[in-house]
Amino acid sequence: MRLNKYIAESGIASRRKAEELIEQGRVSINGKVITKLATIVDPENDTVAVDGEKLKQQKKLYFLLNKPKGVITTTKDEKGRKSVTDLIQTKEKIFPVGRLDYNTTGVLLITNDGDFTNKVLHPKNKIERTYKAKLDSDLSDEHIQILSKGIQLDDRKSRFTKIEFDKISSRKVVLVTTVEGRNHFVKRMFLTLGYTVKELERISFGNFTCNGIPKGNYVQLSQKDINKFLGEKY
Repeated sequence: MRLNKYIAESGIASRRKAEELIEQGRVSINGKVITKLATIVDPENDTVAVDGEKLKQQKKLYFLLNKPKGVITTTKDEKGRKSVTDLIQTKEKIFPVGRLDYNTTGVLLITNDGDFTNKVLHPKNKIERTYKAKLDSDLSDEHIQILSKGIQLDDRKSRFTKIEFDKISSRKVVLVTTVEGRNHFVKRMFLTLGYTVKELERISFGNFTCNGIPKGNYVQLSQKDINKFLGEKY
């Protein structure tokens, strides 16, 4: 493992900050000061220290929360509102994977693994998200076609990969699937065509759902769960 990654995974600094620490001569391996960024460390056998203090690898934690209304998905809030991280019982520093609006509910991953977060949120990985949206009026066939083929949003073509109705008898409750993770994406897509989203719930993120998890509750995920989510062999 590269030294900067090892330092980052100890939880004391980001990879970029870790590189600064190395270049400043503040990092040692087995008692020897290291200043080369490309240095490789053996987590099982090497002792890494910053400013003389031995580092320990931070245990990776992953949680699946059924986000309720009225909580924010940032770790700090100037208004003092409750954060999703306040709902998780752990002493470790954790953060949400992406965001859901204040009153949007449903599937939200929370972790302390920055590499996992970056991988999940990178657009090239195209992880599907499915939302249940309650609209202020019936969604027309014409607009279904437009949303499926794509519309201009933020100066680029944007679309839902799948559109279904939650109930045959109603066209106001719509299930939409997308690989987009932009802020307010679902609401802004509908708003472009004149619809207001009155309620929004994310019902799946990749292969994760909150089936059986009450609002405001969570489960801790295993490394096996995460590997399966990422599509890796285990």
